[in-house]
Amino acid sequence: MIGYTVLTGAVIPRPIGFISSISADGIVNLAPFSFFNAVCGEPPMVIFAPMNRNPPKDTLLNVKATGEFVANIVSEEIAEQMNTTSGDYAPGINEFEVSGLTAVPSQMVRPPRVAESPVNMECRVTQIINLSSKPWGGHLVIGEVLLFHVRDEIIADPVNYFIDPDKLAAIGRMGGPQYSKIHDRLEMIRPVVS
Repeated sequence: MIGYTVLTGAVIPRPIGFISSISADGIVNLAPFSFFNAVCGEPPMVIFAPMNRNPPKDTLLNVKATGEFVANIVSEEIAEQMNTTSGDYAPGINEFEVSGLTAVPSQMVRPPRVAESPVNMECRVTQIINLSSKPWGGHLVIGEVLLFHVRDEIIADPVNYFIDPDKLAAIGRMGGPQYSKIHDRLEMIRPVVS
């Protein structure tokens, strides 16, 4: 437990993967993961890491069964709804309904997207790695992004698809119950070494 507390308090802010998934029986699930990141540019890939639970989290069971998920970005606008979905609901509870968020059909995968999210990434699972069977252990889910959905108004450069971070207004996870807004930034140009 001490290792987890130090890790989540020191590695900050962590992006939040708001993962929508669907069971083999068609039951929709929506859950936030702060062990989430981008890990490959070509093909684009993201990861998230569900921790061990007994019974296992619906998200993990769903991605194992279907091989698909959608990674939705959490903005300030939907922070409260995201937090609502983090509760330990019974299997079969639809967190879209609990949170009041809107499920919209995806184009290439079965799980729906979060309509209120400024960026959605439709993903196919490429690997699931069991990292540790210990109580604070978990699994690493790697997904290839098949299709991006990005709100037009957050794109700063339509040629290169640079996203304006102020318009994205993403939030990050800190330690414990704290989150961060990404407003204060500094810019550093990478040195050119010949």
